[in-house]
Amino acid sequence: MRIILASKSPRRKELMNLLTKNYEVIVSDADETHEEGLTIDEESKRLAYIKAKKVFEETSGDRIVIGSDTMVIKNNKVYEKPKDEQDAKIMLQELQGGNHQVITSICVLVENNGKYEEFIDYDKTNVYIKNMNNEEIDKWIQIGDSLDKAGAYAIQGEFGMFVEKIDGNYTTVVGLPIHKLYDILKKHI
Repeated sequence: MRIILASKSPRRKELMNLLTKNYEVIVSDADETHEEGLTIDEESKRLAYIKAKKVFEETSGDRIVIGSDTMVIKNNKVYEKPKDEQDAKIMLQELQGGNHQVITSICVLVENNGKYEEFIDYDKTNVYIKNMNNEEIDKWIQIGDSLDKAGAYAIQGEFGMFVEKIDGNYTTVVGLPIHKLYDILKKHI
C-alpha cells in the first residue's frame, strides 16, 4: 500500500518517520484561504481535508494520503504563520503568560481495492508559555525559526525553554498527532 504525506513540513516528516519509513511526500498546493462561518475546529479539519484531497486526486491506485493542519488559538484569535518579524513578535507577546491551544487536524484518505474511506479527526493541546522579555523574543526571532510556524514558535526546538508545560499530546503541538494517526494506519498497513 502506497502511503503519501501531503505536506512539506519537515516536522511532520520527522513524526511520520516514527510510524513508518515506507512513505513518500507529495506537497499539496491546495488553496488554504479560510472559509467564513466555520468554527476553528471545523476550519482546521477542512484544511487538512483539502490538502489530502488535492494530492489524492493527483494520484491513483491503492494508497493512503495524509493531510494535516495546525492552528494556534488564544481567546478565539487564530495565530497563523507570521507575515514578518514584527508580526512574529506581536504573536509571541500575545501568546505568553497563561495558556493557548494548539489544534492539529488530520485527514486520511484511503483507496484499497476500489474501496474509498475517509478519516478526519483533530486533537487539541493546551500550551503554557512563560513570560518572555523583548530581548528573549528578539533573540528567538533572529534565530530564524519563527516565520514558518503557526504562532511563531516550535516546541521541539530551542523555543522549548520558554514552554512551561503542556496539557495534551506533544506531537499535536509539533504538527501531527501520531497517536491518532497510528490508530488509523494500523487498520490499513
